[in-house]
Amino acid sequence: MSGRYSEALAAHIVASQPGDLNDADRHEAKRALINIVGCALGGADHPAVDIAIRALGSFAGAADCAVIGRKERVDPLLASLLNGISSHVHDFDDTTPSNYIHPTSPVASALFAYASVNAVSGVDFLNAYVLGYETVTRIGNATYPAHYQRGWHSTGSIGVFGAAVAVGKLMGLDKARMLTAIGLAATQGAGIRDNFGAMAKSFHPGRSAQSGYMAALLAAEGFTAGPRPLEGPRGFAEVTAGEYDLDIVTADLGRDHLLGLNTYKPFPCGIVVHPTIDACLQLRAEHDFAPEDVVAVQLRVAPLVLDLCNQREITRGLEGKFSIYHAAALALVRNRASLAEFSDAAVTDPALAAMRSRVTPVADGSVSEDGVEIELVLSDGRRLHKSLEFSVGNIRKPLSDQQLESKFRDQVRVIGEQQVTGVIERLWAIDTLENVQGLVEATLP
Repeated sequence: MSGRYSEALAAHIVASQPGDLNDADRHEAKRALINIVGCALGGADHPAVDIAIRALGSFAGAADCAVIGRKERVDPLLASLLNGISSHVHDFDDTTPSNYIHPTSPVASALFAYASVNAVSGVDFLNAYVLGYETVTRIGNATYPAHYQRGWHSTGSIGVFGAAVAVGKLMGLDKARMLTAIGLAATQGAGIRDNFGAMAKSFHPGRSAQSGYMAALLAAEGFTAGPRPLEGPRGFAEVTAGEYDLDIVTADLGRDHLLGLNTYKPFPCGIVVHPTIDACLQLRAEHDFAPEDVVAVQLRVAPLVLDLCNQREITRGLEGKFSIYHAAALALVRNRASLAEFSDAAVTDPALAAMRSRVTPVADGSVSEDGVEIELVLSDGRRLHKSLEFSVGNIRKPLSDQQLESKFRDQVRVIGEQQVTGVIERLWAIDTLENVQGLVEATLP
């Protein structure tokens, strides 16, 4: 078996130029970067980041690399890890519905670390990001759903490929070394879904950013890897998925960018519970009832929702992000779904716990993963219904540029409003920057 898919991908990454991107691609890439930097700044003071620095900081190399939203400086590999943790820990980062990967966290986390210690122009940074995004999405699509159903958290296990090729592109790897970087990424792919609801989930994109960066560094120095990382009989696709279609990796490669299929979350939790939140918020807006009037909440959801989010008895905010019961409860009780609704204090709120006990979800294969059907039973005998085909933030109802900016501002606590405005302006104009290092420095407290 030849390594034709892996080789074709490596050749494409090496040959691609910033001029290959059209205006729509550049704009969507900027939207993705605005979203992820906002998420990283929003999560920069999370205990998960504090713990990681305490545990690993003393083992780091030269402290010359900035970490988004932090005062500490560390080496670029550790910075990649920390950027990945902070940008994903609130589960507020982008999601590709075709494979449920959060593609930008691993790719951008590594790129911002690299750009902190190397001179990188904005146009080259943007191009490298798109190539990383494209790699993650294509490998993700090629191995979905089998890879995901086996229990892999694809953001970690596949995100590593995007980080490797993106950093490798900025390093100027030739085709042979880019193929090696892909091979070294494949052998480091990891992350299991059993960690959903714990800090380890955010470790996955951080580790994939770090491992991808490492893969590019090793490849640049002549380290070797197998020549068929994707398609080998013991390669990534066969070992981690078993069922796959690698033609998807190279189909229309370079002609059909997939950025337009990305989505941005309005709520900081698992994307499959977004329809439930949206529908419950709409019921609150459309009808006159108080939370205590709700006797029962009956949900019909896609089977994947219960596969991912069937946790009723929760004690940690991170667990609440993957609870269909909590999703309905917070919308009905608090009439909002902000970061505060997914805190430790919120999930132990007696009012929310009581509402969770009234929620009964049923898996229904006729309901799409983007939709939900809800019936509320009220104490006065009324039955209120809401059926959603898709919710806000869905690719058919995307967040506007202004909504993305507002989301950015709403999350950030580690820097001031004037500084926030400056970072947003730099991100919208990233393709005009001579050196992205200034942008990274602008995110620091």
